[in-house]
Amino acid sequence: MSAPSLILASASPRRTELLARLGLEPDAIEPADIDETPLKGELPRDYAIRMAREKAAAIASAASHVLAGDTVVAAGRRILPKAEDAQTALRCLELLSGRRHRVLSAIALRSPDGRLRERLSETVVAFKRFSREEIDAYLATGEWEGKAGGYAIQGRAEGLIAWIRGSHSGVVGLPLFETRALLKAAGFPIG
Repeated sequence: MSAPSLILASASPRRTELLARLGLEPDAIEPADIDETPLKGELPRDYAIRMAREKAAAIASAASHVLAGDTVVAAGRRILPKAEDAQTALRCLELLSGRRHRVLSAIALRSPDGRLRERLSETVVAFKRFSREEIDAYLATGEWEGKAGGYAIQGRAEGLIAWIRGSHSGVVGLPLFETRALLKAAGFPIG
């Protein structure tokens, strides 16, 4: 009997790196192409879980486990966008300056038999109050590009975080404790 295979439904190099910390290398990487627009009135927690589920369901495989994830930065009930331009990143950082926010990292695992399992990691992050110079210096790094909430904790933004309660790996994009538990529950071999 051959070992089960794993498809990662994400092109994120960070998720691949995080999986490696669990001793796993995906057999294939197939980013899910879905509409990621939040529904009207959708809460951040519900949105994160729905995105992970839809990404896992979008990848067709009857022979592999499909792992998908989504990370959402939320200020209260507000879902912050992925920063695609410096102006969006600036607005996000100004909003997050000196306050707490939540990072919701949902993962979904679809087994070859079609069963879908999911987990959610919720982390609270508090940034220091930023000066305009600090924001400008961070924007100049380009680390914010394509990142939810306009920052990457695994980069220079980590030096601006006053405290964190929860999963550091979840903020990066794949909560390792929850991912390991999900894979074990599905019978996927993991140490």
